Amino acid sequence: LVMLYRLLSIVQRQRTSPGWQTWSSARSSSTSAAEAHSIALPAQAQVVICGGGIMGTSVAYHLSKMGWQDIVLLEQGRLAAGSTRFCAGVLSTARQSSIEQKMADYSNKLYHQLEQETGIQTGYLRTGSISLAQTQDRLISLKRINSRLNVIGIPSEIISPKKVAELHPLLNVHDLVGAMHVPEDAVVSSADVALALASAASQNGQVTGVETDKGQIECQYFVNCAGQWAYELGLSTEEPVSIPLHACEHFYVLTPIVDADGRIYIRNWQGGILSGGFEKNPKPIFTEGKNQLEIQNLREDWDHFEPLLSSLLRRMPVLETLEILKLVNCPETFTPDMKCIMGESPVVQGYFVLAGMNSAGLSLGGGAGKFLAEWMIYGYPSENVWELDLQRFGALQSSRTFLRHRVMEVMHLLALEQSKTFYKPDWFDIVESEVKCCKEAVCVIDMSSFTKFEITSTGDQALESLQYVFSNDLDVPVGHIVHTGMLNECGGYENDCSIARLNKRSFFMISPTDQQVHCWAWLNKYMPKDSNLLLEDVTWKYTALNLIGPRAVDEMSVGYANGIRVMSMTHTGEPGFMLYIPIEYALHVYNEVMSVGQKYGIRNAGYYALRSLRIEKFFAFWGQDLNTLTTPLECGGESRVKLDKGIDFIGRDALLQQKQSGVYKRLTMFILDDHDTDLDLWPWWGEPIYRNGKYAGKTTSSAYSFTLERHVCLGYVHNFSEDNGEEQVVTADFINRGEYEIDIAGHRFQAKAKLYPVTSFFTHKRRKDDVELSDFHGNRSSVDSDVEFLLLEECYFSFSSS
Repeated sequence: LVMLYRLLSIVQRQRTSPGWQTWSSARSSSTSAAEAHSIALPAQAQVVICGGGIMGTSVAYHLSKMGWQDIVLLEQGRLAAGSTRFCAGVLSTARQSSIEQKMADYSNKLYHQLEQETGIQTGYLRTGSISLAQTQDRLISLKRINSRLNVIGIPSEIISPKKVAELHPLLNVHDLVGAMHVPEDAVVSSADVALALASAASQNGQVTGVETDKGQIECQYFVNCAGQWAYELGLSTEEPVSIPLHACEHFYVLTPIVDADGRIYIRNWQGGILSGGFEKNPKPIFTEGKNQLEIQNLREDWDHFEPLLSSLLRRMPVLETLEILKLVNCPETFTPDMKCIMGESPVVQGYFVLAGMNSAGLSLGGGAGKFLAEWMIYGYPSENVWELDLQRFGALQSSRTFLRHRVMEVMHLLALEQSKTFYKPDWFDIVESEVKCCKEAVCVIDMSSFTKFEITSTGDQALESLQYVFSNDLDVPVGHIVHTGMLNECGGYENDCSIARLNKRSFFMISPTDQQVHCWAWLNKYMPKDSNLLLEDVTWKYTALNLIGPRAVDEMSVGYANGIRVMSMTHTGEPGFMLYIPIEYALHVYNEVMSVGQKYGIRNAGYYALRSLRIEKFFAFWGQDLNTLTTPLECGGESRVKLDKGIDFIGRDALLQQKQSGVYKRLTMFILDDHDTDLDLWPWWGEPIYRNGKYAGKTTSSAYSFTLERHVCLGYVHNFSEDNGEEQVVTADFINRGEYEIDIAGHRFQAKAKLYPVTSFFTHKRRKDDVELSDFHGNRSSVDSDVEFLLLEECYFSFSSS
């Protein structure tokens, strides 16, 4: 049974029995009664999907493919009548992000076989694509993309302007320095793809629907695929779900060509040319949330489109003699970081989102639908999608004012207007002086943005709960700090953090900045609902100052401040400590520290200095080197897991099994040998790693080490079988026996692989006397202040105290 639901208004969450959620639709008063059909809405369904565009139909298709059959698809107008209808139909795998490349590659393969699977013509035509470069920086960017495409099996090559002219004789190539050709990219009719996905979903299972003006459905899962309406739909629930996206006007005129420097794309269209682009001054629309019921072509604005039209005519001068049939102006949604939004809501369990596609809905739709379906069915997707996760955003990014202003500037992320984007940066000397100061004197880094939680209880509830949620043993003496992972059932890192035991019933937790929403949701999910157990987000209550350097422990004054927590860690391996200062005293303490530190050469430092220090010490960072698919056994974190203490925790069974069977990847440090820092391209992240000439993984982070005077990269080494490409066990011997190269934009640099930091370079001359807490000096008020001194245990470096 296949029918299309028409949701004529919002979907509102109602409270119901445990395990199920009730969603009701209330008809808009402006909708004609003649539009409603008398077919009854089903009383319940396992899944309700709101949005009949390419996202909603892709999710329905993949859920049904994976065995779920009780699926309801709701659409307020016609199927594929939203942004999908106006999509330019360019399917490109030339993405900057590895996960987006994989999603686009999967989409390409899916759409290619849809017509055969369903009998519905989708207009799929494998034309290939050409991405043009007017500057050397753009060409380097394309070379980096080309290297990543090749290692995942997508054919692509860097070509000359002459070759561009041969492939597309109508193009003006005089200002080009090169291009990238991806021969298997395609064009397709996006609306027909959505229809085919919906048809295939109905063949795989029972995907039902009706046109209705009101009704109520009980469902276990709800999926918000409402496109430009997703923001308002999220806020309409009883407990609002924040979905940070905003609509802008998107213009185009009636083999795809992408000219990123000219901000335009071009494709053939029914015997003519379709071209659109991304203007430097985008126009936000629907700023008050009054979206159209069904997307229509917006008002023409030739003045606004003129810069893009000029770029188009410069690129294809022959078009000056042709007639423009129509200027299409349609809404398109954009997110604060130009990456799509997917995943489960942190506040409403079972509420999933797939929206905010940034004009890449067609390219990403197939892969995004697959990953979200896996997420719903198995609890996690088959790839690391953290950079796309809804929970990466906080409350700030959900402000409509912020979103309106952000989408007006986010297009500048597409620009490469600097001449040294990928070479030695202008801030090199500044960071060098900061690092030198951290090693020889004392620096201050503001780390207030880090996530901070307090977990307290009336009895042992806090300890017992945290012991289950975290992998390391938190039953330590009061005043000690434990570095630990927060793992999932597969043993992968959901978080990597430090936890201080304030007293027997209270703990203080520090996590990366972007963990605030995700960590809160995870703890609420797994900690028992107990009125005697309190979880509090205190991020805003404390300013965090990181004092790094051998002179950091010589003297300190906190002035007249109270309630400061001093923690003997710096996140870098250098001596020093963190100050967590009640926010009302923050400026006072900072001024006091800077005043007292003047005689020791104190200065401010930034995160580039911190990154250089932590990478040369082989410190992995969550979100870059650690993610939900990496385990402590794969990154050298075995010592921070309580496997031998008989205490159960999330992920323990998976780690025990992995310990027995072996790991299939291992985090490794690479020191570049033949790399000229001044002349060669710099590594940043995502560069392919080659072992004995064969692809073996990719880098996850990198930095210039001012101690080693070399570039250092971190990355995972895999052992792919030469026979079938399957992953095999990676041992220390396998790592050590290899010869390695790092591919930076197509040029391979030799590198030495290390499983441990080069300790000879990191030996610091310590003062003979142990650092004593009594060494901290101040006036009478500061001595009498309520200052807690906390010692780091089982973490980066030993910190002696009496």
